[in-house]
Amino acid sequence: MASATAQPSFLATRRGKLTLALLASVAFLDFVDASIVNVALPSIRRDLGFSEQGLQWVPSAYLLTYGGFMLLGGRAADLLGRRRVLVAGTVLIGVSSLIGGFAGSSGVLVGARLAQGIGAAMMLPAALSILTTTFKEGSERNTALGVWGAVGGLASAAGVILGGLLTEGPGWRWVMFVNPLAALLVLGGIFWLISGERHRARLADFDILGSILATAGALLLVFTLVKAPDQGWGSITTIAELTGAFALLAAFVINERRNRNPLLPLSIFRVRGLAAADATQLIAFAGFLAMFFFLTLYMQNVLGYSPIQTGAAYLPLTFGVAVAAGITSQLLPRTGTRPLIVAGSLIASGGVYWLSRIPVHGSYLSDLLPGMMVMSIGLGAVFVAVTTAANAGVPADKAGLAAALLNASQQVGGALGLAIFSAIATSRINDLLATHTAQADALTSGFQRALVASSIFLLAAALIGLRVTNTRGEEEQPHADAPPEPVERQHSPEPALEDAA
Repeated sequence: MASATAQPSFLATRRGKLTLALLASVAFLDFVDASIVNVALPSIRRDLGFSEQGLQWVPSAYLLTYGGFMLLGGRAADLLGRRRVLVAGTVLIGVSSLIGGFAGSSGVLVGARLAQGIGAAMMLPAALSILTTTFKEGSERNTALGVWGAVGGLASAAGVILGGLLTEGPGWRWVMFVNPLAALLVLGGIFWLISGERHRARLADFDILGSILATAGALLLVFTLVKAPDQGWGSITTIAELTGAFALLAAFVINERRNRNPLLPLSIFRVRGLAAADATQLIAFAGFLAMFFFLTLYMQNVLGYSPIQTGAAYLPLTFGVAVAAGITSQLLPRTGTRPLIVAGSLIASGGVYWLSRIPVHGSYLSDLLPGMMVMSIGLGAVFVAVTTAANAGVPADKAGLAAALLNASQQVGGALGLAIFSAIATSRINDLLATHTAQADALTSGFQRALVASSIFLLAAALIGLRVTNTRGEEEQPHADAPPEPVERQHSPEPALEDAA
């Protein structure tokens, strides 16, 4: 232990910086895929003959499997080894993207998006758990999580920018073709920088029934949330699907309490503030993702922006997120996570409410840019602070699970927000169109109501954030909670990753 304490900061080494850059690129690849297709949807519809209702499955298919398989992916990373799962997810997302780029029918593209989501559900918790077990708690991990948070926030906006550039440039298919190229680079970095595992989990270590129940329950829940606006929240189908999803998840919890090797050890919720951090993430990203969705529709369908103009409109926002994430990582040791989560959520709520006042004949400089910049400050702060709070004090052998819970909260929150706010917007738009209101006026009014609801969700996230542990990134648990370091790691010339265990 004394020699370990005397070691210099891993982040200060060249290998440490390259490792952080690699993990950040994994986060960027996964997050950008959730939004990069949005601007390309009109072109995709024309080329592949999607129906208006079927088109929603291009973005929603990714969200469905991303959220549905996240818990399984995170636990697999802990049991099978994080590098193995990260490599498998990267290969899957690269191959499925290549198939999607060559898709000649709507079914093939949706199938490719489903496979992309599974790959992302494997990659993201594995990468985040590598980060939290590689960089020790304190200023080193705060800096690493600050970079991760900045990249995650940037990717949501950058996806719209890249989607616009590629759609108006070489064509929408390049929205898919960029992933195989990125995956090859990521794979090279993984084999170069991340140590291989020395162990394999026994089949007895896998909670097969729990895996089936958790994945089926999560998939059905996200599927129901995506379909609810079309089916109607009060329809028999929606109620039956929600009942089935909650029944599966309840059966999963019962199974976990009885299983000797559970997929989700319920003891993880004894980590102080973890549940509150995940709940904050869920509610906050319901508001954030909906904001991007409705602003993009407003710019293209009301203001008449081209795909590239819509993407360029988000450039200042990406800058604001990066600055806010950097400042937040520096403030964490002084203020702790709770004040930053609460303040960030309140700031973001104010920015989205500002955006809810968009007029029919809006101006980018006066009606969009100010609210977007205010919102970006809150987004950067919330992303970094919640990620830090959700990983503080988590034992190393459950780091993948904690990462999966946090990211599953984000995906379920995004699906929940789109389902609720789309229903609000659609109801308002249809009511106005029935009274022969001009389409632009009806669309704007619907988007306004949805954005107001988004701002209310962000306000609720601030209230939930009051229950989050106010960690400053210091070590919350003794090292004894973590598994002992392997012999080969102790003799490594540079600190190896937790995956060497």
